[in-house]
Amino acid sequence: MLRYLPVIFALLISWSANSMEMSVPTAVTAAEPTQAQPVPRRGALYRVRHEGRTSYLFGTIHVGKQGFFPLEPEVTRALADSSSLVLELDTRAYEPFQQALTKYGTYPAGESITRHLTPAALAKLERALAKANISLRSVENYRPWLVANILVGTEIEKHGYHRSNGVEGYLLTAAMQQKKPVRELETADFQLSLFASLDDRQQEQYLLENLDELENGKAVRKSAGLIDAWSNADAGQIAALARELTSGDTVSATFMDRTLLRKRNPAMTAHIEAIMRTDKVAFVGIGLLHLVGSDSIPELLRRRGYDVEQMY
Repeated sequence: MLRYLPVIFALLISWSANSMEMSVPTAVTAAEPTQAQPVPRRGALYRVRHEGRTSYLFGTIHVGKQGFFPLEPEVTRALADSSSLVLELDTRAYEPFQQALTKYGTYPAGESITRHLTPAALAKLERALAKANISLRSVENYRPWLVANILVGTEIEKHGYHRSNGVEGYLLTAAMQQKKPVRELETADFQLSLFASLDDRQQEQYLLENLDELENGKAVRKSAGLIDAWSNADAGQIAALARELTSGDTVSATFMDRTLLRKRNPAMTAHIEAIMRTDKVAFVGIGLLHLVGSDSIPELLRRRGYDVEQMY
């Protein structure tokens, strides 16, 4: 049950492969595509230069389809030419993620979600769980934000998007084949602690907003739209969907904008700077939305004097 996460937040949070029972897509080392099978550009790729050092930023998604691989030659060459792979998290690690998920995603023994929701919200949740063939008992120890993620993730997976086809798995397999070290920008404890910043009222509202979007189809439309924009490297559509996802006064939009993006981007930027001072060439794979907007990581690096070139 814990392997599910809404695709929108899966674009921003790296979750452990082992705890999600996922496999990784087969990595293919840098190779030119054949004329019969051209490999399209996907995501967004930046080259970052500073004081004689070069690194790459690549916008990833943590879910996808097997047909998204191999990645195109500009990406695979950049990875092959790099001395290290840098990810938000090394998603192969099981214990740190599981400990953090228990700490922030579940109630203490004896507690239940039924005690933390209003009767109206609980009734709406029970209807949604019944529709998804999930028993309330199986999730009653989970906090509302996690239950919302389970329900939306279940629906998105029905449309063919799976964590087993996340980009991190592909990059990690390639890095292992190329014997590159893997570095992390964050910890599982930090990432999942972000959800603990939501109080009971906000978590209930977050749950209700996601249940509403399940009912009206917006959950699938927004998630699939952003993944499809990534799969075509459609910068205009990526930017438009990013604005939609972070605009408005809903708990979900505010949480994404202020916490999942604006709170994390400066710290990740500083960490990338530190890595560039020590690694000859770093390939940084990071959630796509961290590379979009006026306070994105590329913009923060530019403000700090880095030469940042968007390759596509």
